[in-house]
Amino acid sequence: MTQTLYATYDGHVFTPEKEVDLLPDRRYSIRVEMQPEQKPEPKKRILQKLSERAMDLGISDLAAQHDHYLYGTEKR
Repeated sequence: MTQTLYATYDGHVFTPEKEVDLLPDRRYSIRVEMQPEQKPEPKKRILQKLSERAMDLGISDLAAQHDHYLYGTEKR
């Protein structure tokens, strides 16, 4: 059985990023390939993504009356 999993090495132990389906207390062969470092996304790009996903719901008082629209409470 062959599985590919991603793990982080802290200098002593490899810690899998997700839960793995392996038997405990068994010996496994591990092939190590260094992954390129992921640079954090610039904040401007994150805000751009948010604005791309925003949509007009046609409710002019949504921010002010969010409890009414979420939970059905009386409008203030």
